[in-house]
Amino acid sequence: MFNLKKVLLAEGLGTMFLLIGVVGSGIMAERLSEGHDGLILFQNAAATTAVLIAIISIFNKISADFNPAVTLCGWALGHRTSKEVLPIFAAQITGAILGTVLANLMFDLSAVNWSNTNRSGGHLWLGEVIATLGLLLVVFSLIHTSRTSKIPYVVGAYIGGAYYFTSSTSFANPAVTIARSFSDTFTGISPTHIPMFVLMQLTGAVIAVALIRYLFTD
Repeated sequence: MFNLKKVLLAEGLGTMFLLIGVVGSGIMAERLSEGHDGLILFQNAAATTAVLIAIISIFNKISADFNPAVTLCGWALGHRTSKEVLPIFAAQITGAILGTVLANLMFDLSAVNWSNTNRSGGHLWLGEVIATLGLLLVVFSLIHTSRTSKIPYVVGAYIGGAYYFTSSTSFANPAVTIARSFSDTFTGISPTHIPMFVLMQLTGAVIAVALIRYLFTD
């Protein structure tokens, strides 16, 4: 039976743990491997992969979007109702910000420390279109072919790989993008660069919806 309160709690908690994983592992990796950016990125990608597998496995039977682009795509494809969308967005963004704040505090940083990391340029924007498109194709191809049990592992593997094969290191998530601006650490993004990243993620989502409708529906 559908229970919106449970859905919102699952989305908020899951997105919180996702950002704790992303930001926290970035801070830890930067401290352990200072000056070795490739190794830092590898550690960050590996931790993010593991966290995604865990949190999707925990909440998948309730709700495990943890990403406004996934929720929006789900709505466009008939998997979500209109009344769910905005509350889920709010839960995801709130959870993401809380996760970043908690990661900062765990590593003895200020709760909010606005990022100065420059992530702007056409090549990075293209990377976000590709990253988001691929993620949504993974999720909804598995849903439309009744292979939902594989979602935690395939999503984790895709994001871990996309850290390396996209120029932007695969944010692919508006809530994650917003929240990462709250930490001036390895995974941060300047608040002024958020709008274009989110716009490119939404562009990837629009393309994904068109492809999924063509490929996987009659």
